[in-house]
Amino acid sequence: MTKPYELYYWPNIPGRGEYVRLALEAAGVKYRDVGRKKGFAAIAEVSGAFGEAGASKHAVLPFAPPVLKAGDLVIFQTAAICAWIGERHGLVPRKKQSRQFALGLALTIEDFVREVHDTHHPIAAYQYYEDQKKEAKRRAKDFRENRLGTFLTYFETVIARNAKSDVWLIGAKPSYCDLSLFQTVRGLTYAFPKAMARVSKDSPHVLANAEAVAQIPRIKTYLKSKRRLPFNQEGIFRHYPELDDS
Repeated sequence: MTKPYELYYWPNIPGRGEYVRLALEAAGVKYRDVGRKKGFAAIAEVSGAFGEAGASKHAVLPFAPPVLKAGDLVIFQTAAICAWIGERHGLVPRKKQSRQFALGLALTIEDFVREVHDTHHPIAAYQYYEDQKKEAKRRAKDFRENRLGTFLTYFETVIARNAKSDVWLIGAKPSYCDLSLFQTVRGLTYAFPKAMARVSKDSPHVLANAEAVAQIPRIKTYLKSKRRLPFNQEGIFRHYPELDDS
């Protein structure tokens, strides 16, 4: 019997771990969400279980969660994990060019997510938001006025140019990239409701994509379950009204 995958991520936030969860849920595979079971002690296991092989020539030493363990295989970095799940479980087209394109899309989504994070922590990740509010307001203003629309327009164009579908990013079926874009759109709607209401009017394909992902049977079930963590003020997507000022 195949051993369930093990996902290592912080227990109290959706964060980047949620991108991996969505891929696992869509794939319909069994997995243990170790952080949710063991709390923060699970994160110590990342360095304990994988870092102790430091003397080995081929040591696996993840930089930070999320980390996925599949048997003896250890994978880290969100896009790398999702790409592996996608290729193994049919969440990406088979052609080599399509898989490379999908990985490029996933990495672009990661760039997008990083810029969202930096709206509330533009100076230092380890400082409190309250210690950098002035700088955060300036960063968020630039994000709302310039970067938000730029990224959404790009994904709008990708969907519009997909000859095999008018709703998915690549190919005729949902891929792990669609799941990641969905999580990003949901997060942005939570963090920047005013800005999203304004800017997303020019991105009907992106909105339709998010709605289509939410209706995928396995994802629909997951979104209603207790496994789905709500957005909160400790994750990547945080709602500070002053940063969403139009």
